[in-house]
Amino acid sequence: MSQQRKSSDNYIKQGSILAGASLLVRIIGMLYRFPMSNIIGEEGNGLYSVAFEIYDIMLIISSYSLPLAISKMISEKRAKMEHKNILRIFRCSMIFALISGGTAMCVLFFGATFFERTIAGGKYTGLYLPLRVLAPTVFIVAVMGVLRGLFQGKGTMIPTAVSQIIEQIVNAAVSIYAAYSLMRVHNLSVNLAGYGAAGGTMGTLFGAVSGCVILLLVYVIYRPVLIRSAKRDRRGIPDGPGYIYKLIIFTAVPIILSQTVYQISGIIDYSLLGAIQAGKGWDDMAVKTATGLYSTKYRLLLSVPIAIATSMSASLLPSIATSFSRNDGEELHRKIRIGIKFNMMVAFPCFVGFSIFGTQILKMLYPSQDYVTGGRLLLFGSIALVLYAISNISGAILQGINQMRLPVIHSAIALGIHIILVVVLLICTNIGVYALIAGNIIFPLVVAFLNMYSIYRHTSYRQEVIRTFGVPFLASAIMGVVSFAVYHLIYRMWPHNTIVMLIAISVAVIVYFALYLLLRGADDEEIYEFPMGVRIVKLGRKIKLLR
Repeated sequence: MSQQRKSSDNYIKQGSILAGASLLVRIIGMLYRFPMSNIIGEEGNGLYSVAFEIYDIMLIISSYSLPLAISKMISEKRAKMEHKNILRIFRCSMIFALISGGTAMCVLFFGATFFERTIAGGKYTGLYLPLRVLAPTVFIVAVMGVLRGLFQGKGTMIPTAVSQIIEQIVNAAVSIYAAYSLMRVHNLSVNLAGYGAAGGTMGTLFGAVSGCVILLLVYVIYRPVLIRSAKRDRRGIPDGPGYIYKLIIFTAVPIILSQTVYQISGIIDYSLLGAIQAGKGWDDMAVKTATGLYSTKYRLLLSVPIAIATSMSASLLPSIATSFSRNDGEELHRKIRIGIKFNMMVAFPCFVGFSIFGTQILKMLYPSQDYVTGGRLLLFGSIALVLYAISNISGAILQGINQMRLPVIHSAIALGIHIILVVVLLICTNIGVYALIAGNIIFPLVVAFLNMYSIYRHTSYRQEVIRTFGVPFLASAIMGVVSFAVYHLIYRMWPHNTIVMLIAISVAVIVYFALYLLLRGADDEEIYEFPMGVRIVKLGRKIKLLR
């Protein structure tokens, strides 16, 4: 096996570990959101969602970029065997995180009432309660970001994956208990929905604490190895703190800006919806309910497959940076091709599945809530899955080849188009929350187009289209027809939505992967690098789907 093949194989497997963990985390996140959503109601879900949009912005500004930025810097130093500089980057990054995370924590805690008064003209009353609970979480996540960046830069996603799973388990348990307890204790308060949302965010805080503890324990075990490697390093003069801080800033800031632009689109959407619809006669409860529907019935479900794309991007960035620093064009192209192909293999069937079975899935998950409207949101907006998968992976590729500014510029252009579209639709039509769906599609569409064009312009890489996009789309379309027919045939005889839906999903999975292999969406060498690739190839050959 060539060095290129080994490198690509390692990155895809490490990315698969993180993607698998992220998928499990998202599933746990959905499962606990069901009872929590029922406990705090649509109004509480609206406050919870807006609080998280603000929290995510503060997180991105202070620390969200740290794992990617640090992993990129460390992977470049690791490729050059500069172990002393790896240790220095880690120490300087931790100081940077403590300052940035601490500052963001203070802004969020002491500015909570300001955010409540400002967002949508004060329509989200009670918002300050969940924001103050989330404030210390920003600081803890900043510390976690540095630790995760260290391990990811060293080529292992396992500590990140394990900490994410434990973090989410604790988050789920505490969120449900705290939401129920606070709603019961404050059942006569005018800010009842705010207390319910605060209970939900309390799980995020305790989950972050548990994840940070796990990472610190792993670091304590790994620290002697890190120090010994640094002591044996005799490669020239180590980088000074000033240079390292400059490197951190110039690496992290573009990632911060691109992520901030994306995240701020959500809070802008909620603000526009509240402000414009209030002028059309919507009251506070109507605004919060619409926000809750959009965030819980649409964005939450889409976040599950999008998490896979995000995880693959986190794994791809340091790997791309390593190949780029070595000027290894063949390895670089292979990683780009496999990364995009794997994301499309996952995104297309999810898009078709959510479009066809959105109402049935939500009826299974939220039987006591408005699953019909949620199903319509998924029907019209699930295509965003494919677009986000492309925009995420292409953004990581550009960052890996040191085109750090381009994702920021592209995101800013997309945000401008997004805002114009949402404002026009809200003012000139009566489609309400569906305007946010349109904005959620146009944003990644513009980013994906501009990112891919820039990749073509700055590298000699050219994307193969038929097998990367055509095959998974065709296989997904046939899968959709077959599973739709199976669902309705069985449902007519036995109208039990949950069980019939699970049967239809099982049929869909089998049909899709059989067609994907039969239509040669990936060759044997590429499939080997997918999760459980060897078993897939053996099974495909056994049942004559592969030659």
